[in-house]
Amino acid sequence: MIRVENIRKEFGKDAVALDDINLQIEDSEFIALLGPSGCGKSTTLNCIAGLLEPTSGHIYFDDKDVTDLPPKDRNIGMVFQSYALYPHMKVIDNIAFSLKQRGMKKEERYQKAREIAQMLQIEQYLDRRPSELSGGQQQRVSMARALVKNPKILLLDEPMSNLDARLKIEIRDEIRRIQRKTKVTAILVTHDQEEAMSMADKIAILDKGKIQQFDAPQVLYKNPRNLFVAHFMGNPPMNFIDAAITESAGKLYLTSEYFQVIIHDDMKRFLKDSINKEVVLGVRSHQVDVSFEKKESYIPVEVSMTENLGKEIMISGYVGKAFVRITLPEKIDAESAEMKNLFVQQEGTIYIGLNSTYNIFDKESGLNLTYSI
Repeated sequence: MIRVENIRKEFGKDAVALDDINLQIEDSEFIALLGPSGCGKSTTLNCIAGLLEPTSGHIYFDDKDVTDLPPKDRNIGMVFQSYALYPHMKVIDNIAFSLKQRGMKKEERYQKAREIAQMLQIEQYLDRRPSELSGGQQQRVSMARALVKNPKILLLDEPMSNLDARLKIEIRDEIRRIQRKTKVTAILVTHDQEEAMSMADKIAILDKGKIQQFDAPQVLYKNPRNLFVAHFMGNPPMNFIDAAITESAGKLYLTSEYFQVIIHDDMKRFLKDSINKEVVLGVRSHQVDVSFEKKESYIPVEVSMTENLGKEIMISGYVGKAFVRITLPEKIDAESAEMKNLFVQQEGTIYIGLNSTYNIFDKESGLNLTYSI
């Protein structure tokens, strides 16, 4: 188990890279540190690796405080964005290099290198040099070099950022397969939410040196703690529409100059202290019902573009000044008169109704008022 307790990292007096970071990572768990550039994810990884010394706080591997322990004594394996292979060495020597440093005999270290190469399906490249390999093959060599030491912890610093889209999918599946097979505890740094969601058991989303939320991918997607997490998770992004919470005849409504939508009963108890407050409705593109006719408690959308993306139809438009996207499944009747008109005219009005899956954020604080549902 890895425990990161109250880690703070400063670069000079005014540059705070990490501000009170706390994480607990269980044995054999795969977690991702996700966020925009400069959020502190690589700094967190480097502190865990021992490449950076925290300004304050502690890092524990199981119950051992490793905060001041050098990297070589932490039993970690690292996979870098740049591969960091020795160009003059053959693949087998690159993989076995760390074992050579440990004083292991050549025959034994080569045997271990061959075993890990077979696991990563690169045994046919052992006599080549890195320059003779593709990017994906070099990344597998980098993985093999990290895993041959049988590390307790595997640290991956944006290992797929140099790969093309198709190869990324192949490599991320391979990394996950190997992690599950070896049961090594793994921490991935990435700015790619799809990469994090497809690989990690849990994701820590960082912004400005703070962890905004640490949870399972589907929890982050369905129930973000605040507007930052909601903005960051999902493609297309969540739709955000300004409104206010009002009350009439014992019922609560989301109200603006464009609509009045009744709030589902299961949400009312979380919003009773927010009556007459300004809020932001957050709803994902596929979590709405669509009508071509005006209906009670539906929101009008002025359409600006309609696109057939093959597996789905995407409609873009505005609710007042708020830009929204609605995705309709492929099975929708694209040949109906209403859909044909949208495709031809690229304008018109549709109406969206909220199902039970949406979020309401406090406009001032950004916190999700329905987070605990």
